[in-house]
Amino acid sequence: MSKKKLDIRPLSGAVGAEIFGVDLAQELDDDTVAAIRKAWLDHLVIFFRDQDLPPAKLLGLARHFGQPIEYPFVKGIDGFPEITPVIKLERERVNFGGLWHSDTTYLEQPPMGTMLVAREVPPYGGDTLFANMYLAYERLSAGLRHLLDGLVAVNSSAKADVTQTREDRIRDHGRNDARPEYEALHPVVRTHPETGRKALYVNGGHTVRFKGMTEEESAPLLNFLFAHQTGRNSPAASAGMSDRSPFGTIAARSTTRSTIITASAGSCTA
Repeated sequence: MSKKKLDIRPLSGAVGAEIFGVDLAQELDDDTVAAIRKAWLDHLVIFFRDQDLPPAKLLGLARHFGQPIEYPFVKGIDGFPEITPVIKLERERVNFGGLWHSDTTYLEQPPMGTMLVAREVPPYGGDTLFANMYLAYERLSAGLRHLLDGLVAVNSSAKADVTQTREDRIRDHGRNDARPEYEALHPVVRTHPETGRKALYVNGGHTVRFKGMTEEESAPLLNFLFAHQTGRNSPAASAGMSDRSPFGTIAARSTTRSTIITASAGSCTA
């Protein structure tokens, strides 16, 4: 596509921006890809409305930013194993991803981000919320940040909350009958290699304990951090940001065929 400046419109002071003026189904030049990547690094979650991205185009877009991988618990669509269908069936009472989490942190190399395309969305409700884990870390006390900088977390795919939200999906569309479990160790605080910013890297969906500690010993601090990430530890008004979270959590209500690129930040589908 020809070079032109993107129209980037922030959605809050903490996280999220909409990008206009680009057709993601077209061949993107290097400057456009670089501009999109910069907007992603700056805003953590970026939204593109009214995009027509069939599977091959979606994977082509994804490869501009990294190597797509397969989700370990849900079979991908025919011909495109890297693309996972996120569908709530009529009989299901719990939605897929309906808790605060960072995607697949139980893998030794978790994805740096997630790309989503909305095919069918309700006229209201069904929001997806995102939280800024850089601000979650930065707004901790200096003493707690110093403590967390030296800790490592154990992340597991077998954590009860996650298996409950995906029970129907695994049973109906699972990759195999064995239901493999994954466990990985990651620093509690991650530093972005490009921006140098530190992010809090634990999440209620997958983090079970700190390395060298039992789950019972880890629970008080982990529960504090989980609540802190989503703004439940302090009044939002004191931060002067969103009424959903002091870290500027936003509700994303994308129109049909809207595309979302998100960093590995906390997210929850309502």
